[in-house]
Amino acid sequence: MKNPIKLLALLLLVTACEDVFFPAKENIRGLDAMYKEPGYAQGILANAYILLPYSASPDTDVATDDAVSNNIDNAFLQMASGAWSANNDPTSQWQGRKNAIQYLNLFLANADQVAWANDETIRRLFNDRLKGEAYGLRALQMYHLLLAHGGWTPEGQLLGVPIVNEPETPTADFNKPRNTFQECVDQILEDADQALALLPHDYKKFTQAEIPERYAGIEGLTASQYERVNGEHMRGRLSGRIVEAIRAQAALLAASPAYRAGTNVTWEAAANYSAQVLNGIGGVAGLASNGGTWYTADSGVEQLASGQTPAEIIWRSDVTQSLDLERDNYPPSLFGNGRVNPSQNLVDAFPMANGYPITHASSGYDANNPYQNRDPRLTKYIVVNESQQGPAADVIITGTYGTNNDALNQEKGFSTRTGYYLRKLLRSDVNPNPAFNTTQKHYTARIRYTEIFLAYAEAANESWGPTGTGANTYSAYDVIRAIRQRAGITGGDAYLESIKNDQEQMRALIRNERRLELCFENHRFRDIRRWKVDIGQLNETIRGVEISQSGNSLHYAPVNVETRNYQEHMYHGPVPYGEVNKWSLLQQNAGW
Repeated sequence: MKNPIKLLALLLLVTACEDVFFPAKENIRGLDAMYKEPGYAQGILANAYILLPYSASPDTDVATDDAVSNNIDNAFLQMASGAWSANNDPTSQWQGRKNAIQYLNLFLANADQVAWANDETIRRLFNDRLKGEAYGLRALQMYHLLLAHGGWTPEGQLLGVPIVNEPETPTADFNKPRNTFQECVDQILEDADQALALLPHDYKKFTQAEIPERYAGIEGLTASQYERVNGEHMRGRLSGRIVEAIRAQAALLAASPAYRAGTNVTWEAAANYSAQVLNGIGGVAGLASNGGTWYTADSGVEQLASGQTPAEIIWRSDVTQSLDLERDNYPPSLFGNGRVNPSQNLVDAFPMANGYPITHASSGYDANNPYQNRDPRLTKYIVVNESQQGPAADVIITGTYGTNNDALNQEKGFSTRTGYYLRKLLRSDVNPNPAFNTTQKHYTARIRYTEIFLAYAEAANESWGPTGTGANTYSAYDVIRAIRQRAGITGGDAYLESIKNDQEQMRALIRNERRLELCFENHRFRDIRRWKVDIGQLNETIRGVEISQSGNSLHYAPVNVETRNYQEHMYHGPVPYGEVNKWSLLQQNAGW
């Protein structure tokens, strides 16, 4: 996908990083230059895209019960082991998000004066769409600030971050108190509403009847003119559909147990915001059949047209040719560094193929043959002992009877520490062998429909119980049933049927489905905190498996791999120490 933002961003990329208030001194042009230079103006907006907070790698997952890293210098490993502090916070979003918001405020304050086109109708269309993007991006940036830095003060007040909606100059007063969390959520919702009033729902071909009602007063406006500004060539930029998804994410966060005592956002509101997104694809019927493996060669990534998104994806990055993820995470025998090692804790969370948890009496789980008859997602997402990986479908032996560095703890910094390697996100047709260095197409899924389906299920279950629908046409049960059917759960999913009238058991199942479906996509770290799980779960010992061989038999012995050292205040991240030190009105979260 050729992103129409990239070339424009080059106008400001170098100088803007040096000075977020104005272009750098060596740049002779001032901000007023943007009024006659639309490319320069869009360059300011483009910097907010460059600063998007998404990662292609499973960074935070190694600080959860889902995985560890075999790199002892990994910042998230060190954080989980007790090094997390207000002046050592690898999860911090403070600087990046605030810089992005500054660019967006600069753009919004000046956009109305830009000569986007000589024709007044086209000028208005461009101005509306670009301002809509800016409002939506500001909502997104604020949401990620709240994820990382919202929290409770020692006095029991839930705070967010200082709300800044105007461009700040070097002489501005930066000593601002934090707004309440609720005020920040209100700001997100207000920005989302403004964005939705200005943006097309999707960038596509339009008929005359599809021109929005807000332009009814423009005499002679044609579908061709509207499409010139909002057509398919703009795909990849923020759209109304994406803004609806961001709003649903923010509402789910605010309604969650760790925050709801300090907000007025209800579970019902969170469910309905998610439903607005899902209704656009026909509800549960729109669940993509291959959505669980959107990153593989057979997912359609090779055939994606410029800006096109597959059925599973609401928003994605550019498609690039690379082998970085595979080089980082393939087993050593395939010229990888084996960085992310899934935990036994996560492996045990995958049910049997019949849908029962492995601890259930009806599951049929065999501890002496632990990977047999399991949920198919297990081996789609994780390389287990004697499974295949790589372009030649090599058999990977992680057991201690292995003869190369793929075996458990065989070589520090390369071999698995848990007995497992990562498969999810990786393409098996990549070859990191230096003799070949075969790359393949990849993209980052910024927001997936499955995430929003799971958000709806969570909020709907809390609002109306497992089978209630509110004003919608589908329930939490309907969503979970569809997701598990897609995963390959067999036999009519008797376990789901047995709990479908029990809200508490359904809650546990929904949370587990979210864990499985979104594993290694940087959700788990924040999910278990917003759920306010017991501190013992945050500090659950990470386990692996040692597999030995005796004759023709394999023996599986659990091993403890890594302990965690999270404290009670670490359900919420800190405000950066340097910021609190600089500004007397900026209050720190409790415990930091």
